[in-house]
Amino acid sequence: MTKVVSFDNWRPISEAFSIQDGTKGARSVLEWAFNHYLEEKIVYASSFGAEAIVLIDLIHQVKDDSHIVFLDTGLHFPETYEVIDKIEKRFPTLKIERKQPELNLDEQAAEFGSALWKRDPNQCCQIRKVIPLKETLNEKDAWISGLRREQSLTRKDTQFVNKDEKFQNIKICPLIHWTWDEVWAYIKEKHLPYNELHDHNYPSIGCSPCTQAVLTEGDTRGGRWSGNSKTECGLHSR
Repeated sequence: MTKVVSFDNWRPISEAFSIQDGTKGARSVLEWAFNHYLEEKIVYASSFGAEAIVLIDLIHQVKDDSHIVFLDTGLHFPETYEVIDKIEKRFPTLKIERKQPELNLDEQAAEFGSALWKRDPNQCCQIRKVIPLKETLNEKDAWISGLRREQSLTRKDTQFVNKDEKFQNIKICPLIHWTWDEVWAYIKEKHLPYNELHDHNYPSIGCSPCTQAVLTEGDTRGGRWSGNSKTECGLHSR
């Protein structure tokens, strides 16, 4: 049965949050979200990148036993798994789930050929990220994401509360007004653990075969699928 999400009543809500609360509305949005949705009906899908670390700290302040899902493709950098371990120690009450795809890497290679991410990165993302998130969200009414408007042109119109056509859910984005510098100022002020690759010119960190360091400033999504027209893994596109 297809889940139907009505968005008419959410539009004014997205415009009602004050960005003068010290967190540019992020804390207020999270308080609303966890009050509005039942505990088992909302999840934060986390990449454990810089924005994620800020969101995890804010979420912990609002609801310290929240459900967080990490899409474990089996292709992440060792540093990504290391920061997850550190976050689990820092915030032991959070429920962090490492969601894996149905096919492991050997099974995917047997069915689709080796190194699918090189030949068809969209299909690889579909198998290893989009389908696992869909499975998670089938039981949810809303999910939280760390999208920021500054990240790229494709994200510049993101609202606090968005209708997610792809997953038929409500997508809540508390950090839309934050800048990259503000993300890092918060991490440093709170002495939060973060992915060490950020110190080596990796602004955005995904799977290791599809993520490279960048040597020039600009789009904070730089380094993802370098040399390819692909700019999104498919979680945030229709």
